[in-house]
Amino acid sequence: MHQYITVSGARENNLKNISLNIPRNQFVVFTGVSGSGKSSLAFDTLYAEGQMRYVESLSSYARQFLGLMGKPDVDAIDGLSPAIAIEQKTTSGNPRSTVGTVTEIYDYLRLLWSKIGIPHCPSCGRIIQRQSVDQIVEQIAGLPEGTKYEVLAPMVRNKKGTHQHIFEQAKVNGYVRVRVNGVVNHVTDPISLDKNKKHSIEIVIDRLIVKDMDVQRLADSLEHAFALSGDLVIIHQSASGEEVTYSQSYACPHCEVSLPELSPRMFSFNNHEGACPACTGLGSYLKVDPDKIMPDISRSIHSGGIIANGWSNVKTNSFCKMYYEALGEKYGFDFDTPLQELPPEAMNALLYGTNGEKLEVHHSSDALRKYVKEAFEGIVNNLERRYRETPSEAMKKELEEYMSVLPCPHCHGDRLSPVVLGVKIGGKSIAEFCHLPVEAAVDFIAGLSLTAADAEIAGTILQEIDARFQFLNNVGLNYLTLSRAAGTLSGGESQRIRLATQLGSGLMGVLYILDEPSIGLHQRDNDRLLLALKKMRDLGNTLIVVEHDEDTIRQADWIVDIGPNAGIHGGEVVAQGSLEDILAESNSITGQYLSRSKQISVPEERRSGNGKQLTITGAAANNLKGITVSIPLGTLTCVTGVSGSGKSSLVNEILYKKLASTLNRAHTIPGEHQSIDGIEHLDKVINIDQKPIGRTPRSNPATYTGVFDNIRTLFSLTNEAKVRAYGPGRFSFNIKGGRCEACAGDGLIKVEMHFLPDVYVQCSICKGRRYSRETLEVHYKGKSIADVLDLTAQEAVQFFGNIPKIRKKLEALCIVGLGYIKLGQSSTTLSGGEAQRVKLAAELLKPATGSTLYVMDEPTTGLHFADVHQLIDVLHSLTDAGNTVVVIEHNLELIKNADYIIDLGPEGGADGGEIVCTGTPEEVAVHEKSYTGKYLNKEMGRR
Repeated sequence: MHQYITVSGARENNLKNISLNIPRNQFVVFTGVSGSGKSSLAFDTLYAEGQMRYVESLSSYARQFLGLMGKPDVDAIDGLSPAIAIEQKTTSGNPRSTVGTVTEIYDYLRLLWSKIGIPHCPSCGRIIQRQSVDQIVEQIAGLPEGTKYEVLAPMVRNKKGTHQHIFEQAKVNGYVRVRVNGVVNHVTDPISLDKNKKHSIEIVIDRLIVKDMDVQRLADSLEHAFALSGDLVIIHQSASGEEVTYSQSYACPHCEVSLPELSPRMFSFNNHEGACPACTGLGSYLKVDPDKIMPDISRSIHSGGIIANGWSNVKTNSFCKMYYEALGEKYGFDFDTPLQELPPEAMNALLYGTNGEKLEVHHSSDALRKYVKEAFEGIVNNLERRYRETPSEAMKKELEEYMSVLPCPHCHGDRLSPVVLGVKIGGKSIAEFCHLPVEAAVDFIAGLSLTAADAEIAGTILQEIDARFQFLNNVGLNYLTLSRAAGTLSGGESQRIRLATQLGSGLMGVLYILDEPSIGLHQRDNDRLLLALKKMRDLGNTLIVVEHDEDTIRQADWIVDIGPNAGIHGGEVVAQGSLEDILAESNSITGQYLSRSKQISVPEERRSGNGKQLTITGAAANNLKGITVSIPLGTLTCVTGVSGSGKSSLVNEILYKKLASTLNRAHTIPGEHQSIDGIEHLDKVINIDQKPIGRTPRSNPATYTGVFDNIRTLFSLTNEAKVRAYGPGRFSFNIKGGRCEACAGDGLIKVEMHFLPDVYVQCSICKGRRYSRETLEVHYKGKSIADVLDLTAQEAVQFFGNIPKIRKKLEALCIVGLGYIKLGQSSTTLSGGEAQRVKLAAELLKPATGSTLYVMDEPTTGLHFADVHQLIDVLHSLTDAGNTVVVIEHNLELIKNADYIIDLGPEGGADGGEIVCTGTPEEVAVHEKSYTGKYLNKEMGRR
């Protein structure tokens, strides 16, 4: 048995032919500065090799169904176990994917509800029970001795039609009594019924007494009753008049509603049998939102109060102007009337139409006036009709900007049909159970009171469900609900969900490769995550974790430090071994920060701000409990708290969306709150998030920052370009003219290999350089446009040192710690943290107004200590210019550098959403009830 995973000659990406031994069955951390080659070694080399070996063991038929990775550039890897990668990716963007489906807990719930769930009538709410003849006999035998009762077969209930044939048939079959509308008659009695009215008719099958009764006779009577009625039998007690209706299938006799046989697929909102028929299981639908049509009702029509597609042009004799004039004449307003001052009936007509009433206009041109002599459709109705009717996906996407996702009015977001929602366990439907946070769901299952039979059926299922809940709890996700859409999870949350799934599998001898599992976790929750990781190791697995978190590094069994720097200056093993080995290596930047020989210092004094503040009143989005909080302007403010405490709800859902709507006129609807005061002190809000800077490989840092436009212009000004009459467009790889048409400017050609992974081969015409031969003949200082795109930002700063406009943009990339990335590097290869810093660099290039509010969500994601140090300097420079920076953060290095902290909690989910404390880091560090304060106090005490 191999004791090590031995890597020989790894050269993937920037790795410099490295070789190393990684101990098996240990908790191993790969660390190093951003861009040093950690992921190249962990994922692009070890995991790619492990997956390739597994796939090669399968048949060629099986291979065609698998997504494969190419063979890594490495000489040899020995001692490799089957590999599972848990990367930093969102679980799914599919709106049908939820936490329950991703963790597979929902599959067990479907089985549970289908086996022991109690159906209720979707109309009247009565319990619907299905019972066999033997069960009914047993229940009747339990009645008091001497009880007289009748066995009735209901024939017609609440239906119109001819009934005489029923009486004739009863007489032929030998029955002598029928009950009509509650009155017992002899079948030979003349019974006259109005065929246009509703009646209830039951045939009296038998009359019996509970006393030494003939069980066989009762069973036969029940069989006859079921045969006549189809499925129902009524037991009527003669003395008390009490009646019980029994059914051999799921049916409500009162509402005449029949339910199908319960099965697990009925409880799936992805199956037509169980999905809500209105929303087909999505739980929501798109509807035009008046708030997006009119984001600022203090404006008038003339000043741009209505921004909807096709309804904002009032400067010419357009149709919308014509209709506005007609409505204004009818309801008494003009184009300069603020929308908030319009009469309610005018606003209703503007949005939803005149309900068939025709309009007239007297001031528009004769050519347009004739079109107004008709009813007005309304802006909302017009946009929705156009959305339904247009075949253009581009137009649909444009119209969706004015729409919001609303809960389905039929299932209210529960996704399932009324019949399925009527099946309950412990008084809850499967949807109601999925709305519970993990903690509450565990308590609900523990408190279930089941019959002996149900407990035996559900025992194994409940064990599996409870175990998976415990795994979610162990990785700090106890605040999530199973109904939460997977697309709304952060990268860290989705990764930990996959981690919880692997914990539940109980596999041994596996190589797990994780990408920064601590992202999005508070230090308190990180402690629980580390325990879960060690549990996986103790099962006999090897864990390789790409990580920057200090606690994770310190608790690792083995550390591999890649570096010493990023990009071409990295790709080497600087140090490896125990924590002591890393600390002893003088060339290790990681070791220098861990040993405190290098450190991020605390500011000598905190900014107090410019005396103005933003005050959010009554914040109640998601789990926020109507809190009121103030943010001092002109400061670096950190919003902290345990995972799920409400940070994103406060900052992203309320603060940013409200400011974006008001200041930037964006089509955003803020979360629930009463008001935000102090917006007038700001001129714009900028959200620097971690979404990709482009959706295609053609997008890159040079195009995003705009420096590529300057570079193309510079090339067009060279003598060679002027002689050839080449303009800036000639040097673009996105348009015809200068690019290589063989590969359409990609530099690579995709070759489909069917059951083998697709192969990307270098274009044989341009040799991967993207441009035509003629374009590449134009040089600036000895380099072609392709050579320039292959430069790193740091190299490009020196190359364009004499061109201030270009140098400034490149220096911005270096300032945010991205000097190692190449100008032409595809945006799809950038991590979330790198994409965020490219956006930050682009913002640094814009003129500082001193009245801008910057919003960032965990900007330290994917950053090494040295990179965090650089980032903090950038944030301080933004704040020193008079701007306000609001950061959601868990990183203690950044938190201790803040001027002001807003700590939310005290817990996550339903137990969060409150303000624990606010103040400077020194004030928060000594607050007894703050989890953040506890760890912050420890961190600041180290200095």
